[in-house]
Amino acid sequence: MSATETLSKPVSTSLRADALDMKLEVVVLPVADVDRAKRFYGDLGWRLDLDYAPGDDYRVIQFTPPGSGCSVIFGKNVTEAAPGSAQGLHLIVSDVAAARDQLLRRGIEISEPFHDPGGIFHHARAKDLAGGPNPQRKSYASYASFSDPDGNGWLLQEVTARLTGRIAPDDTRFTPELTDVVRRAEAGEFP
Repeated sequence: MSATETLSKPVSTSLRADALDMKLEVVVLPVADVDRAKRFYGDLGWRLDLDYAPGDDYRVIQFTPPGSGCSVIFGKNVTEAAPGSAQGLHLIVSDVAAARDQLLRRGIEISEPFHDPGGIFHHARAKDLAGGPNPQRKSYASYASFSDPDGNGWLLQEVTARLTGRIAPDDTRFTPELTDVVRRAEAGEFP
């Protein structure tokens, strides 16, 4: 079977007993000024794991957000991607307002909280968003955004109840739109 045939095969929505865990470990951030980025991510309060430079033409720095199993790396000759081109990087928090306040105290510029009245995921266009967190503080529905000095875009997303792929009939922790989509997926309505 060719790679093209493999990619075009439908993906099963059910978990197989022999499926291996796959955990996101590292996200590579494209930056223009390595030392400026190091200061910024340190100012966020993230743990510096590594600053390795075996010579003048290569340097890699790794930071890990508090409580995260995934780290970010950046440096000199780490990626050819354009500085600032990483967008939509989500940091999950239990309280978007408290996390925003913490970043403000650290001197980080961050948006006011916002939500998407459509309820399932935020739109990229600001005109489709509403100010303030989700009025009922539904899980996955409130955000705040910030960027690093190069323009790599981050979102705080408030998650108070983790989505498991199934939502019980009496569970009201999620927006009606998200609940509907999950239930339709569970029923096999999506190819």
